[in-house]
Amino acid sequence: MRRYWLLLGGFIVLFGALFGVAAALGMPVEDARPWMGAGGAGAALVGVGLLVVDVALPVPSSGVMMLHGLLFGLWTGAALSLIGSLGAAAVGFAIGRAGNDWIRRLVTPEEHDRVGRLLARYGTLAVVASRPVPMLAETVMILAGASPMPWGRAMLSALAGTIPAALAYAAVGATAASLKAGTAVFVGVMLIGGLFWWWGRRAGEGMEAAASGAVDAGAPATASAAE
Repeated sequence: MRRYWLLLGGFIVLFGALFGVAAALGMPVEDARPWMGAGGAGAALVGVGLLVVDVALPVPSSGVMMLHGLLFGLWTGAALSLIGSLGAAAVGFAIGRAGNDWIRRLVTPEEHDRVGRLLARYGTLAVVASRPVPMLAETVMILAGASPMPWGRAMLSALAGTIPAALAYAAVGATAASLKAGTAVFVGVMLIGGLFWWWGRRAGEGMEAAASGAVDAGAPATASAAE
């Protein structure tokens, strides 16, 4: 697993470096208003597009989501953020699918198979919990794309993880709340993701224990029937 952890860290460092370079060049990486203007169809298209390219470029995604709420209201703003974020998830997943052979050359076959099994078991929770977290969300989707996880499962997981953040940030924007409120929302949606992860782990452990108990209970019956 060591090489996979290095790969995960490498992706995060790369995204962080891109963010730093963009900030050094004076690009508006903390405020989306220069990109989106005062509203209208053009601003909606730009906002959705910014969220889609956030998978590879330094975009102030939380700021875009709040501006969606400010410019278009709670429900329309949340819907626009949801479309853009799901587009980013799809692009990240597609990158992982296309780059699977490249990833296989960087890790051992045993590591690749083990991560595939882990994602088959916990992939849904990993995607849901990581969606509100910048850089980690993109990295998880790319690695999920390089695993056996099906497209449908990945997109449903991304949808479940994105809805709370899209609604919360749109609500902050629609009420013209302060930056402190936006920060509180960011912390809140990450806590929601953590709760999803914790609940899923507990549920998975419970199902495994139940399955093991059923197997153990069936073993004596099988032995008696054989006698």
